[in-house]
Amino acid sequence: MNKQIFVNLPVKDLERTKAFFGALGYSFNAQFTNDKAACMVVSEEIYVMLLTEPFFQGFTGKAIADAHKVTEVLLCLSCDSRAEVDDLVAKAIAAGGKAPREPQDHGFMYGHGFEDLDGHIWELVHMTGTPPQA
Repeated sequence: MNKQIFVNLPVKDLERTKAFFGALGYSFNAQFTNDKAACMVVSEEIYVMLLTEPFFQGFTGKAIADAHKVTEVLLCLSCDSRAEVDDLVAKAIAAGGKAPREPQDHGFMYGHGFEDLDGHIWELVHMTGTPPQA
């Protein structure tokens, strides 16, 4: 069995966040989605649990980071092409997100990214080869 990852992220407005990621083409597993959480399906092995802040707080004794002010995590997803990278960033911007920086072309790797509605940073990369050896 392949290992799976469930990334848990706090969100302020679950319905608005679901609409944002739905506009990017992601679906949700209804079995693990309710008024406190939504299970976003990224792939067969990757899921993002979008948890309302009060529900998220129940899993930690620490304060929840305001991702608009501090970086708590950088999420990075691989894409099948440069076009897919650019398309997802464009969809994110159209749905209310923003691009925190310009695209980066390193020859062997092309990347760009977006901030979602809660300020979480999503990096998107397309690998076209192997990095140069040091």
